[in-house]
Amino acid sequence: MLLFPAIDLVGGKAVRLYKGDYDQMTVYSDSPWEVALDFAACGCKAIHVVDLEGARDGNTPNFETVIKIKKESGLFVEIGGGIRSFEVIDKYISAGVDRVILGTVAAEDPDFTAEAVRRYGEKIAVGVDIKDGEVATRGWLKRSGIDAFAFCENMQSIGVKTIICTDISKDGAMKGTNRELYKELSEKFSINITASGGVSSLDDIHALRKLDLYGAIIGKAYYTGDIDLRKAEELAR
Repeated sequence: MLLFPAIDLVGGKAVRLYKGDYDQMTVYSDSPWEVALDFAACGCKAIHVVDLEGARDGNTPNFETVIKIKKESGLFVEIGGGIRSFEVIDKYISAGVDRVILGTVAAEDPDFTAEAVRRYGEKIAVGVDIKDGEVATRGWLKRSGIDAFAFCENMQSIGVKTIICTDISKDGAMKGTNRELYKELSEKFSINITASGGVSSLDDIHALRKLDLYGAIIGKAYYTGDIDLRKAEELAR
């Protein structure tokens, strides 16, 4: 199982939100690329980056910071947040980002997503952000009315190879991850599943690895010191 320690960006800084609430934001670093270097020092191979302003507003205000994270760390970087056009996908991939995550646009425009997969293959992943069983969009601010499992089935049918599934109710709450959700997903779909939201202990890492998931994202637990990233990386392997 791959570990994806996370860097969430607002104003070029590494931050964390509580349950996706932009009014409950903690700044952890003014130099996110230095955080990425620590990930590398801990043995991690990949980073999950989210442009939170992009997710909310549909643009790329933290583009230069994302590219600096990639260049400074040399790690595999996947980026999500505000990616709703082929121009933005091209911009990131041409600059060396390894994988682009479609969120809102995947829920609102499946045809665009299918074409993105046709053009870029495994460089495209889809973020499935779940709130009360539905897919949430627009930086988690809007409920789509789309059933999360039906959405995953549709994404698999159009050739998406990787989904990043977040239980919003668990995100940043430090109360453990939704193991039952990921168990059900892994049983229903033959797609790479990355667990996100509430991964807050080595026990969570161990449980997710036993489910044979593709990956797990560590967010707040790294920044608060609740997870030793070196130990988590060893356990994930």
